[in-house]
Amino acid sequence: IQGENLMVLAEATVALAEMLELKADSTGLVEGTIIESRKDKGKGPVTTAIIQRGTLRKGCVLVAGKTWAKVRFMFDENGKAVEAASPGIPVEIMGWKEVPSAGDEILEVESEQRAHEVVAWRTYVEQQERMKRDVEVIEAKQKEHRMEYEKKQQKLAHLTWRQRKAVLYKANKHLMFSKPKERTEVDKNVLSVIVKGDVDGSVEAILNILDSYDAADECKLDIIHFGMGDISETDISLAEAFNGVVFGFSVKANESIKQLAAKKGIKIKLHSIIYKLIEDLKDELNSRLPPSVAENTIGEASVLNVFSVTVGKNKVPVAGCRVQKGLLDKKMKFKLIRNGDVIWKGSLSSLKHHKDDVQVIKMGMDCGLSLDKYIEFNIGDKIICYEEKEVQQTTSWDPGF
Repeated sequence: IQGENLMVLAEATVALAEMLELKADSTGLVEGTIIESRKDKGKGPVTTAIIQRGTLRKGCVLVAGKTWAKVRFMFDENGKAVEAASPGIPVEIMGWKEVPSAGDEILEVESEQRAHEVVAWRTYVEQQERMKRDVEVIEAKQKEHRMEYEKKQQKLAHLTWRQRKAVLYKANKHLMFSKPKERTEVDKNVLSVIVKGDVDGSVEAILNILDSYDAADECKLDIIHFGMGDISETDISLAEAFNGVVFGFSVKANESIKQLAAKKGIKIKLHSIIYKLIEDLKDELNSRLPPSVAENTIGEASVLNVFSVTVGKNKVPVAGCRVQKGLLDKKMKFKLIRNGDVIWKGSLSSLKHHKDDVQVIKMGMDCGLSLDKYIEFNIGDKIICYEEKEVQQTTSWDPGF
């Protein structure tokens, strides 16, 4: 770009607009497009915009992207203050709360409350879209891990358990001599196991069951060693190297081995029934899964009236509610539901019964409440009081019994 013939381009554009008789409506709510935005030390967030519809005046409330403005000052392309800007006129706008992005569409709304609501809704929608993208990425990684695990199992499927033992030894040899603390982060979602049995048939039966493991996306299951005979010092050392668990079927661990395992923090699980051993192994898998968060509803209220109160220099929306189920406890978490959609989640800044501040409102009682964020209420909204509890996840693997 050389910057040449700009005047020719401008004149051609004007001539074409006249030929096409391009016109814009100068009435109604303002619409426009931001062509430049910046943060000025003296003026704060400033945008240059082209008005496409309506007439922009000082005091207009605008929304762009996830921020809003109440227009305080406007300047033309020469830096001269103007009182109004009609369609097709570039204008510099001051009064933004944050710096919007170039290319964002400008829309005029009827009030500051409405601007708050629009921005809150756009922020919520963006968060939901981001969560959806994150879920897609996680699912893709889980699929990749599952395919990798299945590929690994296919390579071992045709081998006898003695041959598998040799393959696993070669694959894991480089890790046997590393320090346990070096693998702390890696081992969080991995269960490394050593399987010992009394006879070939017992070991083979257990390995066949473990071959059906199909939940590697939840927790990876690594069989680092297996064989016949009682639990040995080598088994304990290997388990320490991999932060693993030793499972024994119809075998023993003498007292010195038990003391060594306790000293090194290694679990030894001895069983004489195979399904008990597998259930114990499933418990170990479950313990390595991160807890999920479940919402437990404490109470529900309906918004029957909407008004506002002045706190300092600001107006705060207040919802007049009646508790329909359970109770509202101010120290708990809350969410605002509108037409089935979650509009807001957070805490209450105020909970009153008549004029008194209260901690709890029970079923059938009326109350007034405000949120920790500026959100405009609608009659018919639902206020849900809830608590979050961590729930231990369980593996989806079904060994068949």
